[in-house]
Amino acid sequence: MNKQAQLYEGKAKKIFLTDDPDILIVSYKDSATAFNGEKKGSIKGKGEINNRMTNYLFRLLEKEGIPTHYIKELSGRETAVKRVEIVPLEVIIRNVAAGSFSKRLGIAEGTVLKEPTIEFSYKNDALGDPLINSSFARALGLASEEEIDTIKNYAFKINQILKRIFLAAGLKLIDFKIEFGRYHDKIILADEISPDTCRLWDVTTNEKLDKDRFRRDLGNVEEAYVEVFSRLGLNG
Repeated sequence: MNKQAQLYEGKAKKIFLTDDPDILIVSYKDSATAFNGEKKGSIKGKGEINNRMTNYLFRLLEKEGIPTHYIKELSGRETAVKRVEIVPLEVIIRNVAAGSFSKRLGIAEGTVLKEPTIEFSYKNDALGDPLINSSFARALGLASEEEIDTIKNYAFKINQILKRIFLAAGLKLIDFKIEFGRYHDKIILADEISPDTCRLWDVTTNEKLDKDRFRRDLGNVEEAYVEVFSRLGLNG
């Protein structure tokens, strides 16, 4: 497997072709964006933290029956993954009210929800990734009913697993965003799970240890990412 031409560059990652048409190489960047790219910056060391943390969590999820695109960690920043067709839905699971959920519904941030919620956003930067429901997704041909059911089932199971993993590290999983892809007509987990895509609060102090520190200019952004990485035992 040899790295070849760049296929795509996004806000947080570069994607490269390989000599195997079924395998891509993901390279994580230190660049950071928020509010659909309106705020831009850089978080030193973020690329390596997000790469290694994602791979660690994907390996654990695989052991619990969640299929993922992960193949092999190649370096601190690069990973070989299965080439998928991304389902154009951002899937958001929420355990505690925060961020846009709190603003939209007038619910105080930090309010524990009576049960986890699921949201879908249409992946379209030009439109600001608008919220849609499963009926919209089917009507627009973004995913079939069977695929949506599979995504929902996986998403809630992933939530249960991640909550347990993070709680053991002294972290509350407030909410997170995941993406799925089609791999030979099978739905599998893709993209990443990191402080970029999760809200993680300290169990005792509720200190925010995620991308909100960048979004809200709270300072100590790099330190927060390193703290999460360290608590998961990945800094050895």
